[in-house]
Amino acid sequence: MHARCRDTGAELFFAHDGEGRGARIRRERQAKAVCATCPVQRECHTHAITVGEPYGVWDGTSEADRRWRDPDSQPRRTTTRNG
Repeated sequence: MHARCRDTGAELFFAHDGEGRGARIRRERQAKAVCATCPVQRECHTHAITVGEPYGVWDGTSEADRRWRDPDSQPRRTTTRNG
């Protein structure tokens, strides 16, 4: 109920088909800025780690951030246009 993202469109927090690297970086920065002022960021972090959220920005962390922060997580195979 108190999450800053509650009234923000999901498209800010999740990758889009055809989204280029630069666009993704800008979108993730904007999403992380929303998370930075969120009063329930800790709860969001707990959720993302507990259920192993594989996609999107949660608690101010991207998919790559969570893999880096959580040493028990397994790398997920991703497919990109470049290989």
